Amino acid sequence: MNRTFVEAIKHRRSHYALKSESPISNKEIEELLKVVVKYVPSAFNSQTTRTVLLLGDNHIKLWDIVKETLKKRISAEAFIQTENKINTCFQSGYGTVLFFEDESIVKGLQKAFPSYADNFPGWSLQTSAMHQFATWTVLEDVGFGASLQHYNPLIDDEVRKTWNLPADWKLIAQMPFGVSISEPGEKEFKDLNERVISFE
Repeated sequence: MNRTFVEAIKHRRSHYALKSESPISNKEIEELLKVVVKYVPSAFNSQTTRTVLLLGDNHIKLWDIVKETLKKRISAEAFIQTENKINTCFQSGYGTVLFFEDESIVKGLQKAFPSYADNFPGWSLQTSAMHQFATWTVLEDVGFGASLQHYNPLIDDEVRKTWNLPADWKLIAQMPFGVSISEPGEKEFKDLNERVISFE
């Protein structure tokens, strides 16, 4: 789309009505994720973030896992609404990016730098957040709509089992994406003078 970085930030929104179409090839989606994972910074250059790209039947399977998990935990009446939301907002999309943090690296850094041990879990989450934001922004910039979901830790074990992922990978978030079929609603912003303070 050739937006500036600032324009791309302004354009990024949560899109919940998705269809299973893509403006770019699967290989191009994968290459975008690789750029994000390679260049987004991390504390101590720890590179703890892991992403898993689910497309096709794997994308569908993820949201089946979410539905199967929730069906066991909420009332049948509540599940009807939940299932409809998953079907039309998440599973209806083209794919999902799963964000993990490799806790083996975090624990290794805690042992190597005991003075900062308490900080490494928080820094790991900050690293993941930067990867989530960058991924979200680049996906929107090429024509996708996306949102960020958090069905973890309810689905963690089944996700690791289904895709044979390491036990040390902690699931942080899920990002379903696809071509948006509606515009996001108006967004309200709090007074920036209360959120940004400048001293000259």
